[in-house]
Amino acid sequence: MKKNQLLVLSLLSGILLWASWPASSFTFLIFFAWVPLLMVADNVTKRISFFLYSFIALLIWNTLTTWWIWNSTDVGTIAAILTNSLLMCIPCWGYHVFKKRFSKPIGYISFIASWMLFEYVHLNWQISWPWLTLGNVFAQQTQWVQWYEYTGVGGGTLWILVVNIFIFDSIKKYSSQGLKASIGNIFSVISLLGLPLIFSLLITRKAAENKIQHDVVIVQPNIDPYQKFESSSVGSQIDHLIELSKSKLDSNTSILIWPETALAANVEITEITTAPIYQSVFNLLRQYPNLTLLTGIETYKVLGTEKTTLSARQSQQGFYYESYNAAIALHNKELPQLYIKSKLVPGVETLPSFLNILAPVFEQFGGTTGGYAKDTASHVFKNNINPFVSAPIICYESIYGAYVASYVQKGANLITIITNDGWWGNTPGHRQHLQYAKLRAIETRRFVARSANTGISAVIDDYGNILESKGWNISSAINHAIPITNGLTFYVRHGDYLFIFFSLLAILFIFWNFVLWWKEMKSKKTKRQ
Repeated sequence: MKKNQLLVLSLLSGILLWASWPASSFTFLIFFAWVPLLMVADNVTKRISFFLYSFIALLIWNTLTTWWIWNSTDVGTIAAILTNSLLMCIPCWGYHVFKKRFSKPIGYISFIASWMLFEYVHLNWQISWPWLTLGNVFAQQTQWVQWYEYTGVGGGTLWILVVNIFIFDSIKKYSSQGLKASIGNIFSVISLLGLPLIFSLLITRKAAENKIQHDVVIVQPNIDPYQKFESSSVGSQIDHLIELSKSKLDSNTSILIWPETALAANVEITEITTAPIYQSVFNLLRQYPNLTLLTGIETYKVLGTEKTTLSARQSQQGFYYESYNAAIALHNKELPQLYIKSKLVPGVETLPSFLNILAPVFEQFGGTTGGYAKDTASHVFKNNINPFVSAPIICYESIYGAYVASYVQKGANLITIITNDGWWGNTPGHRQHLQYAKLRAIETRRFVARSANTGISAVIDDYGNILESKGWNISSAINHAIPITNGLTFYVRHGDYLFIFFSLLAILFIFWNFVLWWKEMKSKKTKRQ
């Protein structure tokens, strides 16, 4: 192929990957999106050339899908898109290496294994950014992937890659040997597409159980995120939250949910219950003695005159402190329960230790005081009065399937997502974020109550259906009766086992390739002697 043809194929892969992504209705394009890039791999011999063609495709995908980050941080957006595109090139480059050294089937398997190793690492390391994990693409079409309760998004990634490989191989056979030779591959493609869809439809037809329901109120205050941290407006924001809450609250309400950093006063963690600015909140709870308030809170903890943690910062008064983006559960007759956000946004809320030198370059979200400290594990909120055991998921954490599942392992029967998607404006970002929450509902078979500051707040059932929602840029509240669901799905019990299996397989391929390379080097050395 000529260079311009290879370039067109690379561009096509990037465009197809973007066009299939939520909130697009063209999800089915994902099953063809990798085919042009596989064609490029088949027609390029130089590894560096294929790396560059891959980078073009993946840069287009990343840019067109996540450009909206620019609305919150310009430098961070450029860094995130370039870094993610380059990292995605590594498994593509690995495939190009393995397919030349080994047989065609081994080459295809190595592509799947290499990509899933990349996604698994990207879920777990310090600069984690799994927004574009391939299995997330079905968030728009959750009726296709009800089997995520068994596999999580890793099953979706595997499905996509296998189908793309079979379609690519069918095209190759058809081009070289004609229709008759490719019939078997065509039937394989139809089966690979159809069987998971049929299995998913069979799952959704399970009979619904009669369950006792409890009222949940979700508030969407619609406060400008770039102004909400101004001390002069915090009191009026709290009044607005209380007013919206009272419009839906009654004596039967079990839980009231406010969004991320809804309580944004500069109050030290030990003074939350006594701070004058928060007394109207506690007055509300006294009026409704059976009510639990789950809300986001911006707070800090004084550490003393010495820096005792990596995330500690020094105040103008000389003492050190840690800042927290947290969730808190408040009840009239119970002690507050606090969970500190664990999955922080790289470059925005935290920096990996090896990039601390670049801290001045990265912008913080409006109004925050610097890098956040984080919790070490998930925590559930429960008390003796509330029937719900809540999973306090804060914003970005909702894209981590196994992490959300860890709350359910600890007894959570309701997933509560509190978020502030207003940083990005009315862009695809907040819509994608909402759609991803549907996948968490399927994986765990738990209802999701989602409170978003500027939208979209929603109630999502345990099959990923949005039952009620409030649109973007609306100040409102939802009152919805939600049943308690119990039991642990296969995915909750076993986590990302698919990612782990294929990651180990990829490591074996890497080791095998290294051994062969070492033998070749020794052989060449011997011949020269």
